[in-house]
Amino acid sequence: MNITETMAFINSYTKSGGRITDLSRARELMESIGNPEKRLRFVHIAGTNGKGSTLEFISNALILSGYKTGQFTSPFILHYADRIRINGNEIDEAALCEMAELVKKSVSDRPYSQFEITMAIAFLWFDREGCDAVVLETGIGGLLDCTNVIPPPLVSVITSISLDHTALLGSTVEEIAVHKAGIIKGGSSVVLSDDNEDSVKQLVEETARERGAQLVPLEPCPPAADGGLFTPFLYRGVKLTPAMVGLHQRYNAQTAITACLYLRGKGFEVSDGCIIRAVEGTQVKARVQYIDGEPPVIVDGGHNPSGVKMLALAMMYLGTRGKKLYTVMGMVDSKDYVECVKTIARASDGIFAVDGFAPNAVPAQNIEDIAGFYTQTQVSSALEEAVESARKLALENGGVVVISGSLYLASEYLRSCGNSGNDIIL
Repeated sequence: MNITETMAFINSYTKSGGRITDLSRARELMESIGNPEKRLRFVHIAGTNGKGSTLEFISNALILSGYKTGQFTSPFILHYADRIRINGNEIDEAALCEMAELVKKSVSDRPYSQFEITMAIAFLWFDREGCDAVVLETGIGGLLDCTNVIPPPLVSVITSISLDHTALLGSTVEEIAVHKAGIIKGGSSVVLSDDNEDSVKQLVEETARERGAQLVPLEPCPPAADGGLFTPFLYRGVKLTPAMVGLHQRYNAQTAITACLYLRGKGFEVSDGCIIRAVEGTQVKARVQYIDGEPPVIVDGGHNPSGVKMLALAMMYLGTRGKKLYTVMGMVDSKDYVECVKTIARASDGIFAVDGFAPNAVPAQNIEDIAGFYTQTQVSSALEEAVESARKLALENGGVVVISGSLYLASEYLRSCGNSGNDIIL
């Protein structure tokens, strides 16, 4: 198949596929392509927020240590292939077409999801290329997520859990935690981020005990000082400052460091130096991403109340330093957009509401109706128009442009400006 045929094959499946109540469909898919997951070793990551950053910290520590490391993330940011990588390099077109053809020849006519088909493509490629380890991010939840077909991983990692995908996972953090803790397997171990509620910690601990899994104690990483937008902390007496913005990044880094040290005990030679370089050098697209320029731009795809709060804290810090914040905002209706809009509007000197970037985008007028109680608001007919209006005000007032509200919106902006995601982070 060529790339057009390959993408037509992938897009012939819906995003969610048929309804599932167990993992039998995903297991059948894996069996049909020869069970490549049984020949791979995984670090399996679930959580509401922080999965992407934690995955990159762990991956980069392994890569810097000389290990061929597969990376599977959800969702893609700029284009389909960027979710399937080895040592940071995306699957090339020829390999994508070849792996997709193998899957197409093997699968039945069951209503698989695009995510399941993508996972099959990725696992075949990771297996063929002989990856030493695969750092694997769940899609939604964990218990019934198709990535959970893997055998007991080297270690499971659970990041911050908060309210998201409530229609599928439950209306409380405890109900959602049941799904996230579903990745814990007997004969393996689990690392849990410290920024979880006590009820979540108790649930994960009980799940680990019931399944005969070890709960790995967290490596002490106390905060080092007030770093403003940064979150410096101490690791074995050394002061580290993550390259990414936000108070939450200390917790993500601590979780990743603990996982790396556990991997060291499993035979991976991951030095302190490689861990430090990974923490201080890792940058992730659309995670409070700062793009230097005139004016500067912050791009963030946080789309649930907890994630949006982290962006708002960074904006409030800039506000206390005299910076004006002009925000281009769009959301999708599957998220708690009302609270998210309120949070960002309170931290903004102006909101430019947009829609049209996704089929289920919230009408821009709805965003204006909510944000208008807190700041000056304007509906824009297109993203380009909104960005230009925000840029003009930022240039006039020494301000910063913020692109926020939906990962789809952040992706569209990054594609439009040709950004590679390797810019300086605050």
